[in-house]
Amino acid sequence: MIRAYKFLLRPTAQQEAALRAMLADHCSLYNGALQERRDAYRHSSTTSIKYGDQSGQLKAIRTFDPERQGRWSFSSQQATLRRLDKAFQAFFKRVKAGLTPGYPRFKGVGHFDTVTFPKDGDGCRWDSTPHDRRTRVRLQGIGHVRVHQHRPVKGRVKTISIRREGRRWYVVLACDEVPAEPLPATGSIVGIDMGTVHFFTDSGGEHVENPKFLDTMAAELAAAQQHLSTFPKRTKKRTKKHRAAARKVAKLHVKIRRQRADDHHKKALALVQEHDVIGHEKLNTAGMTKAPAPKPDPEQTGVFLPNGAAAKAGLNRSILDAGWGQFLSILANKAESAGRRVIPVDARNTSRTCPAALGGCGHVAKENRVTQAKFECVNCGLVENADRVGALNVLHRAGLVLCDGA
Repeated sequence: MIRAYKFLLRPTAQQEAALRAMLADHCSLYNGALQERRDAYRHSSTTSIKYGDQSGQLKAIRTFDPERQGRWSFSSQQATLRRLDKAFQAFFKRVKAGLTPGYPRFKGVGHFDTVTFPKDGDGCRWDSTPHDRRTRVRLQGIGHVRVHQHRPVKGRVKTISIRREGRRWYVVLACDEVPAEPLPATGSIVGIDMGTVHFFTDSGGEHVENPKFLDTMAAELAAAQQHLSTFPKRTKKRTKKHRAAARKVAKLHVKIRRQRADDHHKKALALVQEHDVIGHEKLNTAGMTKAPAPKPDPEQTGVFLPNGAAAKAGLNRSILDAGWGQFLSILANKAESAGRRVIPVDARNTSRTCPAALGGCGHVAKENRVTQAKFECVNCGLVENADRVGALNVLHRAGLVLCDGA
């Protein structure tokens, strides 16, 4: 299996300055390569620029600018150019699919936060001082940086990434050949229905709390954002107070993200420990959180009719705060490692179908869902919690998948 390990770095003041310089120089390389592609894209007579062309120029760039580009790892610079190439590939893919393309944009120094070393030993070395009691990672141009390794690394280290999050620095190891650690069988199969009032409800009727981290910190975050908005958006040089206000907002967002991830890991681990098979809805959160299309008034030019955008915005905020996509991804990874099985099923009408597991008739109708929390079958009169009905139907569909041997 492939797994990622994330550890906190504890650089010295000199090493931290070098890390910031490394990000800035890689950002400059990224933006320069993007500008070259933009120029080629605007001139039809010029052939398109690809990754191979720009990678071939790296040697000359490093020779021309040894102070800024020549001191960093050649492979890490190639990885930065591949990152740009992936952005263009995604852009052209969206163009062909008829979606809103979103042309790749220049990165600000404060928003370029990751540098990747594609191979352990090429410009970097994990556990570079094996005879030292403290784990260190060696980075070309920076030195041996102390790592707070809170758990053992298993498998073979393939790539190493250095990431900045707020004022902290992390090293992320991507490892392959990680051995599985199967848990003993429990004989249990469960279906879960994701929600916003409750984070999820299982087929046994148990509701799992939704912490709503964003709502909890909404007042503090709003105050910090309001204070930041008092400063001019575009200035040649930010003041000390402006930078402090921006750091405050970023720090709050990082705190919310960490709280959410920690909660997802704990909930996913509990499910994996208790059940052999876990069924869940196959959710398209990107499609579910799209803003409603505007409704032009046919009788008045330039006037639009109400389209429920305000209510939809509140629902979108709740869905994104819950972080269903991240949770289901974590659940799948933990299940694979533990030898469990996760089965995504079709989400259509799971909360509108009268469940056979409760003696229901299987009738499907929009009217069955009376309210957000109540289900009442218009055909047989069965009354049940709507979230539990969804979980039972998910469980039923997951069971059908198991019976088919898929």
